[in-house]
Amino acid sequence: MIAISMMIGTIVIFLLMRKLNARFSTPLLLPVLTATILIIILLKSFSFSYATYMTGAKWIDAMLGPAVVSMAYPLYAQRHIIKQNMFSILTSVVVAMLSGLVSIIIFAKLLNLSNDYILSLLPKSITTPIAMQISEAIGGFPSLTAVFVIIAGITGALLGPSIFKIAHIEKSVSRGISLGSASHGIGVSKLTEYGEKALSMGTVSMTLSAIIGAFMGPIFALFFH
Repeated sequence: MIAISMMIGTIVIFLLMRKLNARFSTPLLLPVLTATILIIILLKSFSFSYATYMTGAKWIDAMLGPAVVSMAYPLYAQRHIIKQNMFSILTSVVVAMLSGLVSIIIFAKLLNLSNDYILSLLPKSITTPIAMQISEAIGGFPSLTAVFVIIAGITGALLGPSIFKIAHIEKSVSRGISLGSASHGIGVSKLTEYGEKALSMGTVSMTLSAIIGAFMGPIFALFFH
């Protein structure tokens, strides 16, 4: 009964936060962020542990894989645009991954973080399931990596629209590649507001980031062993 309550409660809270975001359109009311905060508050208020919550929420978590696979449809629908921009997509994703890895190391060193934390941070721009596998392989903490991935995703979804306005980024291809490379699944979900073309670019960028990151991450990790 508790498991069912946790699952249904999570869905209801998220749907309510979506309605709130639709009513007051602002990046600060991003459903993923507000729903997460509200769930944490409720769990703390009623003294439910994370393990108890996951007895029901694990079924939602299991849908992450099918949800990613479902993104294949917009990819197929926009395949001709992807072919036309393949070079731009590849080079942009590689540059985004390199800059992300280098910036992580620089900031981590400035903050005097231990190597374990740096190794956990390296895969933060890769979608959660793959990031956790990479983290475990290079000696990081997979659970901590998952937190960093979520933070990266929420940050990108929150700041992305403002950056688009400030930098006058209006092309769907540019918007899709930037959020898909930096903010993976959460960033890609934000791209649904910018049309199918941006969503397709974001999906292919997220996929390429996972592939490229699986190679680059372990290489950078060698410097911390």
